[in-house]
Amino acid sequence: MTALRLTGIILEGRGQGATEHAEAWVVDGRITYVPPPRGTDMETLLEGVTLPGLVDVHSHIGLGPAGAVSHETAAEQAVTDRGTGVLLIRDAGSPSDTAWVHGRADLPRLIRAGRHLARPRRYLPHLAEELDDVGDLPAAMARNAGAGDGWVKVVADWLDRSEGAGSVVRPLWPAAVLADGVAAAHENGARVTAHTFSHEAIDPLLDAGVDCIEHGTGMDRDQIAEAARRGIPVTPTMLQVDNFAAFADAGAARFPRYAEQMRAMFHRRDEQLRTFVDAGVQLLPGSDAGGSIPHGVLPRELARWVAGGVPPAHVVAFATWRARAYLGVGALAEGGSADLVVYVDDPRDDVSALERPRAVVLRGARV
Repeated sequence: MTALRLTGIILEGRGQGATEHAEAWVVDGRITYVPPPRGTDMETLLEGVTLPGLVDVHSHIGLGPAGAVSHETAAEQAVTDRGTGVLLIRDAGSPSDTAWVHGRADLPRLIRAGRHLARPRRYLPHLAEELDDVGDLPAAMARNAGAGDGWVKVVADWLDRSEGAGSVVRPLWPAAVLADGVAAAHENGARVTAHTFSHEAIDPLLDAGVDCIEHGTGMDRDQIAEAARRGIPVTPTMLQVDNFAAFADAGAARFPRYAEQMRAMFHRRDEQLRTFVDAGVQLLPGSDAGGSIPHGVLPRELARWVAGGVPPAHVVAFATWRARAYLGVGALAEGGSADLVVYVDDPRDDVSALERPRAVVLRGARV
């Protein structure tokens, strides 16, 4: 029997917190804090700060700028993420059926949300299942509940071009239909996450009982407080929100009100990020990779949180054991899968350490 020995600081996630160990071993792909029997070969000694593998809850494996990509390209995307220490991905909508990733032990663990649900011309082309009749949403959400891994992704708002110069980002679905859709997903065993930029889309999502909010840039203090009270996390995707000023500039000539709306959200983005944390909202780490944003940037996203005012220790917790607990996946508990990353420096002191993993171990194998 051969074991991998870890020394230094090993952080075992326990729900919302973590326990520090000074030593651990990886045996047969599992983590243990009990020394292996005498005579066990020690394959490698890794010293440093060991974290549970990073989590990216808003990534799009199988999606490229023009839509669906080949299996080979999707695998390359996953390997790129893996190299940064991302070992668990919730795919937040993809036009590709990526169930085959489950059979690849060398790729990060994947939790699929199926395909985005939207309306015609109310989302990016080639990505979503587009519903001509808004009343079809509940049936589509029930169907998608069985097509993914326990998640459904709905596009709650997008630019409505029908008012010409007065066009803005506004909700896609009547509140009652949205509520029926969320209920249908829940009845079929799935949780619901929603893309939303606008303020107007948030109250119907909260009232419908949505489980997670992506971006959430339109949320005001009262809505943030309500999300905290209900335990609804938000994925702030700061690298994407940093693009809002450019989006506004690109659309300003045709849609000046839209441009004004996007610039307002851009300018208050750091204040809002701090408000989320102060209110007790759980932040979920998400790169939004797969479209205009490349894979492999989650450490940059997390550094952006710190630049926006979130303490590094909070960021590490949000990006590892707290995200794993929310998704129902282990975080280096005794006997659990050895999905871990080792760093020379402690990311809780300097978040830039996340960009310099010393070793990445997935399912007990150093990759």
